[in-house]
Amino acid sequence: MQAIEVTGLRKTYQGREAVRGVDLSVARGEIFALLGPNGAGKTTTVEILEGHRRRDAGDVRVLGEDPGKAGREWRTRIGIVLQDAADAADLTVAEMVRHVAGFYPAPRPAGEVIELVGLAAKKDSRIRTLSGGQRRRVDVALGIVGRPELLFLDEPTTGFDPEARRQFWDLIRTLAGEGTTILLTTHYLDEAEALADRLAVLAGGEIVAEGTPATLGGRAAAGAKVSWREEGGYRTERVEDPSDLVRKLVADGADLSTLTITRPTLEDTYLTLIGAQR
Repeated sequence: MQAIEVTGLRKTYQGREAVRGVDLSVARGEIFALLGPNGAGKTTTVEILEGHRRRDAGDVRVLGEDPGKAGREWRTRIGIVLQDAADAADLTVAEMVRHVAGFYPAPRPAGEVIELVGLAAKKDSRIRTLSGGQRRRVDVALGIVGRPELLFLDEPTTGFDPEARRQFWDLIRTLAGEGTTILLTTHYLDEAEALADRLAVLAGGEIVAEGTPATLGGRAAAGAKVSWREEGGYRTERVEDPSDLVRKLVADGADLSTLTITRPTLEDTYLTLIGAQR
């Protein structure tokens, strides 16, 4: 039961192939993060999945339909939070959410949605008076008010402070717990690691790695870096399993207060993957 199935997706602009044979699948109920630098083809890929852009080649199925041909009923089953969204600045938050809710057959109550995105105290405020982060929350509210089966989130926490980002993460987990499939694009690697069941890295129009946050790009099998202070300065060794080295250091009376053991972070892995494509 796949929410998204993509095979051989291609898109060319003025002779430049922006998306080059992408294969992708997202299971129903999954949180899937699509990562990549600017110009990697993320936006083009997502816009094709949303039905906003035509593809040149490949087979695409979103909720069982071709988004390039799907009709209005299909569109009521998806939610979209764009990276840059225009709003009706003179409407209040409640008016805007109620207005958009009217386009869906079985929307969430507007008050419930406003509460979920943390704007209950601002429900009667005009949108033009809100901060950038608060306007972004309005965008999220409009994306979820229709109870989407599949939610596209394009850089959803841009402009959020750290506390607001954590609250938003809780909201995403709640939606996923209700069975909503979520496709997330983000430049925040900690966000992808905290939320995604699986993720893929897109670079140069191609998927260069795919897996869980823990296994992406061979991360789980990568060796550990062990560092400690000894006479003459710091020493560092890379080992697959640090257990034997640590036991040896204990036996040798090394200063364990200076001992650190680290493995590649998701950011380290990501930068290595996209760097290899340049």
